[in-house]
Amino acid sequence: MGSLRRSAVLLLLTFTVSEAYAARIIGGQEVSPYSIKYQASLQDEKGQHYCGGTLVHPQWVVSAAHCWKPSSLMRVVLSEHSLVTTEGFEQIFNVSKIYVHNYNYKTFNNDIMLIMLSEPAQLNANVQPVALPDEHTPPLVDDICTVSGWGVTQIYSYYLSPVLRAVDVRIQPYCIYYYWGRITPNMLCAGSRMGGKDSCQGDSGGPLICNGFFEGIVSWGISCANPYFPGVYTKVRNYVEWMKWIIDTNTP
Repeated sequence: MGSLRRSAVLLLLTFTVSEAYAARIIGGQEVSPYSIKYQASLQDEKGQHYCGGTLVHPQWVVSAAHCWKPSSLMRVVLSEHSLVTTEGFEQIFNVSKIYVHNYNYKTFNNDIMLIMLSEPAQLNANVQPVALPDEHTPPLVDDICTVSGWGVTQIYSYYLSPVLRAVDVRIQPYCIYYYWGRITPNMLCAGSRMGGKDSCQGDSGGPLICNGFFEGIVSWGISCANPYFPGVYTKVRNYVEWMKWIIDTNTP
């Protein structure tokens, strides 16, 4: 997320923005090219990556609301692995419409937006929509999940990863106690109890996948890979019906 991960303009206690809202992959590793088929890169008008996203429908990508830019200043890239090399498989789209769900920039509640691509993606071996949870999906308790992105790979670094990376993190069910009541029912937390594994700057808006389902959107946190402050994610299952309604209502 550029300098967004958990970024944006939050005022979480007395921590600075750089401390509180970084988002990148810490403690992970490069993934096999094009193996995360639903991963999207949100880029500015100059083609610079600044946030992640997740393909949920051939013409729709989900990201964090704090990654919002005017549609004329955004583009979405699918089938992306390297940010520095044109590999020939990229699918690049302008943005047609953006829908934000009552986002509160002070608390990060409802940190989710739906992005309509200028045309449907070509689904192939590199590009496929993610699976969404439903009412039959078991609740998350202590599950191991995977978060992916191009965010910074070292704490206090300002350099994005040139390639897509991922790391496994564990759901932290008692996260509300770490953040002094700042966690709403629309959020969930994941990280490592020992620290050292997390998303960070540049990963904002990207997917958290648990048991094969899209369960979280990289949203915010204090520092990165801190054992006392796990990463905070938008709880996707709370918005599945909203997403389906927007998509069904607006897709030709």
